[in-house]
Amino acid sequence: MNREELKRLWWSIPHGKLGVPMRTILVKFDTHKSRIGQGTVTITRDSENGYSEFSTYQVDPLQYALDKMNEKYSRLEYDEDYDYSKYQLIIK
Repeated sequence: MNREELKRLWWSIPHGKLGVPMRTILVKFDTHKSRIGQGTVTITRDSENGYSEFSTYQVDPLQYALDKMNEKYSRLEYDEDYDYSKYQLIIK
């Protein structure tokens, strides 16, 4: 495939507006017997403002996720992308 074909292919892909924005908080518990109750929290956002993903390992991941969802908004200007109370919580 040459450069011209790649360019045509790129411009033929629809680059319009995204569908429904995805905002999730995923809590995944560790399965190792010495780390029962511990796990990873992943906060993912995919909206018209871009894609962002943040992961952290926590001793109490469910409490961390709930605290994030309940914390008061601390930015000067309201931005829905950082209002974690509107995010979907997924527990695995």
